[in-house]
Amino acid sequence: MTSEPSPPNPLLRGGMLALLAAVAFGVTTPLIQRFGKGAGPVPTAALLYLGAALASVDTRTTARGREAPIGRSDLARLVLVAVVGAVFAPVCLTWGLQHTNSTSASLLLNFEAMFTVLFAWLLYREAIGRRVVLALVAMAAGGALLVSSSDAGGRGLGLGALAVVFATVGWALDNTLSRPLSDLSPTQVVKWKGTLGGGFSLALALVLEQPFPKLGLLVGLLLCGATGYGVSLRLYLRAQRVIGAGRTGSIFAVAPFIGAAVAWLLGDRAAGPLVGGAALLFGFAVYLHLTEKHAHRHEHQPLTHEHAHRHDDGHHDHHHDGPVIGEHSHAHSHDARVHEHVHGPDIHHRHEHK
Repeated sequence: MTSEPSPPNPLLRGGMLALLAAVAFGVTTPLIQRFGKGAGPVPTAALLYLGAALASVDTRTTARGREAPIGRSDLARLVLVAVVGAVFAPVCLTWGLQHTNSTSASLLLNFEAMFTVLFAWLLYREAIGRRVVLALVAMAAGGALLVSSSDAGGRGLGLGALAVVFATVGWALDNTLSRPLSDLSPTQVVKWKGTLGGGFSLALALVLEQPFPKLGLLVGLLLCGATGYGVSLRLYLRAQRVIGAGRTGSIFAVAPFIGAAVAWLLGDRAAGPLVGGAALLFGFAVYLHLTEKHAHRHEHQPLTHEHAHRHDDGHHDHHHDGPVIGEHSHAHSHDARVHEHVHGPDIHHRHEHK
């Protein structure tokens, strides 16, 4: 067994990326409700993902060899996540936002974390330790406090709320199915997902003859899509690359709280005094994630693959004809190795745990 210095805790870096993704997504939820007034849910969903695609029209990263490009074998998965995550889920969300208050809708998005962790465990058997479970329980408790305090009279907790929950199921499945795509260029993944999802939704909106918003509101939705579904998704994929689907989804549960806070600032006073307690629970859960350390002796089998990597991470010691500095991508091989260091469930550490 070899013992070598490990880079800074990858779980902290991945956790911060997931947190930033949550902020970018959370701030847009109440704004989508405002900008989408008078428009159909399908055109609204189309504009959100077309905005994400427009914000990702940049091939320079892949062209320079810093990220692994999308291949033909990835197209079927891209189409699937586009249909589930860029058509079904946003249509459910936008319809739900039109039939419930923005605070309740934002807070109900907590279910996405629960479903993502469940799907990640079922599909990939991601190791979820006690610390992650405790963080998830804290976030669930915080979400319960927020929902219970949002509207004592139950206003908005009907079909609109059910549609939002269906949206979280769709995005949780999207998050899980996207895990293999996280090792590719995030910019290219978002560009193609946004283009496919936005295109499908646009065609469906024209067939259904649903109304589009006025020009000013249309631009607002495009900007929401660029931020909450473009920038956020790129950060999310980078986080998922390092810490896996379950942990990323759990930290992303901060987004509903951020959305509720923005809704309150915009005048939606549905939240009650329990928000402070919920904020503490969310803060505690994020702390658990960002301070998590996962280290044990593990074995790497011989492997040849391509993805973005560095030569100071303890796993990439192959040679180049000329000097290479920083992150880059190319096909490379790994020899068998047994060692111990802090790691997350990234592309090199998807081993089984007892």
